[in-house]
Amino acid sequence: MPHSSDSSDSSSFSQSPPPSKQDSSDDMRKVQRREKNRIAAQKSRLRQTQKADTLHLESEDLERQNAALRREIKQLTEEMKHFTSMLSSHEPLCSILTSPPPPPEVIYATHSFHQPHISSPRFQH
Repeated sequence: MPHSSDSSDSSSFSQSPPPSKQDSSDDMRKVQRREKNRIAAQKSRLRQTQKADTLHLESEDLERQNAALRREIKQLTEEMKHFTSMLSSHEPLCSILTSPPPPPEVIYATHSFHQPHISSPRFQH
C-alpha cells in the first residue's frame, strides 16, 4: 500500500503535545538529579585528590624512615666490624678460651650481667 499524505497523519507526527504538569515536574527532577550528581562528582574528585595527597605525604615519610634505617644499618655494620676485629685480636690472648670451661653453675654464680665493660663509642657517655 502506498504511503498517503493526509494532513491529519502529518500533523500528528510533527507537533508535540503541549507541556503538561507531569512533564515540567519530570524536567525539574532531571535538573535536580543532575545538580545532585554534579555535586556528588565534585565531592568524589575532592576526596580522591585528598587521598592522593595523603598517600604522597605518607610515601615521603616512609622514604625518610627508609633512609634513616639505611644509615643505622651502615653504622651498625661498621660497629660490628669494629667488635669483630676486637674479638679477633683478643681471642689468641684470652685465658678463658684456652682453659677448660667451668661447670655451668659456677659460670652463672660468678657472672654479673650489669658490669659496664662495653667499649663502643656508642655506649660511652
